[in-house]
Amino acid sequence: MAETTKTPMILMIIAVALVLGLFQSVYMVDQTQRAIVLQLGKPVGDDKGPGLHFKIPFVQNVIYFDHRILEYDAPPAEILTKDKKNLVVDNYSRWRISNPLLFYRTVHNIEGGRSRLDDIIYAELRVSLGRFTQTEIVSSDRAEIMTQVTEKANALLKDYGILVIDVRIKRTDLPPENQKAIFGRMRAERERQAKQYRSEGRELGVKISTGADKERTIMLAEANKKAEILKGEGDAKATEIYAQSLGQAPEFYAFTKSLEAYKKGLTTNTRLIMTPDNEFLEYLNGYSKK
Repeated sequence: MAETTKTPMILMIIAVALVLGLFQSVYMVDQTQRAIVLQLGKPVGDDKGPGLHFKIPFVQNVIYFDHRILEYDAPPAEILTKDKKNLVVDNYSRWRISNPLLFYRTVHNIEGGRSRLDDIIYAELRVSLGRFTQTEIVSSDRAEIMTQVTEKANALLKDYGILVIDVRIKRTDLPPENQKAIFGRMRAERERQAKQYRSEGRELGVKISTGADKERTIMLAEANKKAEILKGEGDAKATEIYAQSLGQAPEFYAFTKSLEAYKKGLTTNTRLIMTPDNEFLEYLNGYSKK
């Protein structure tokens, strides 16, 4: 009876062991991955592509590597240019694991690969940027420099199973201690230009004011000249008219001139001492007699 009870239990244990062995012997690799098989910690065979694969259960295990394009954003680093100026360069790289087996044997994992990328790309950046001036790096030659860095880094990282697709500079800055000095020089230069512009503005304002005063003086002189001419012409015309009227009616002319003299001379509170036969009183005497 005891032997009959043990038989199903043994069969169940064997079945469970077979199922576990089956699950342990099969593994799946995604299309975005590559895999390598380790036996007692050492890689065996080549890397495995996408699909269903088999391994020895409980003896072999599988590690996976991302086969897609990866990005590494390096921390900003200081570099000396050809014209002996310091630049803080912030760069990033796009890379891929081209040989997973070699990658595992040399750097083991992604963090090790990034560390190797950082060392080699920074070294190549420092060498390549050191051949150019600050202006060339910031402006026209940046694409050429990055192409050189990518090619040289690729040649060195090939031995680690890494393919560098692209290296780019995100931004270049001056070190903080240099920024203050440069900003100070820029501020001084702008202040100098502002003073120059203000001085030129005042000089131009004086020229405009002087020109306007000159034109005003000339215009007033011309106006006064014209006024004097017109006044002289008017006086001459008046004299001519008076002369004509005197020739036509001397007594009327004398009478009107006397009336004007009376109007101007005999105002309120005016006292005149004259003899009765004074010519000035000629028409007044006639008026009183009348």
